[in-house]
Amino acid sequence: MESRNIYLQAKAFKEKYPMTVAWRLKKNAKVVEKYLRPNEEVLYVFVAQKNNNPFDIFTTAVLTLTNERLIIGRKRVVFGYFFDSITPDLFNDLKVLSGVIWGKIHIDTVKEYITLSNLDKASLPEIEKMISGYMNEQKKVLNAQEID
Repeated sequence: MESRNIYLQAKAFKEKYPMTVAWRLKKNAKVVEKYLRPNEEVLYVFVAQKNNNPFDIFTTAVLTLTNERLIIGRKRVVFGYFFDSITPDLFNDLKVLSGVIWGKIHIDTVKEYITLSNLDKASLPEIEKMISGYMNEQKKVLNAQEID
């Protein structure tokens, strides 16, 4: 079960990319772990702020790419949490923006437009490769199934 320890993987991402602004990783990771399915395989974990405001540093999210979907978990400061799940069929596009200090990732889905901000600029290529690569491969599989 070590590969499913979301907190350790989020912490490793933060250590690898220290300029990423992220807080309360353990509590945010618990939200994701609560929704992992028994056979769901964790492929990649990273952290970001789920907002479009570089000064809002209180919306840290732990994002987990699995073999089924992209999961976004955020624990609220007082009580409750936010949880989002993006399946490959809902994924439209991903855009990367690099600024002076931080970068942003915009994920366009069928239902919403998600902005992930305050990312270490060095992490942007890795995040793009992991998410776009996986989602595009899964879309090919879905399209092939529709044809059959």
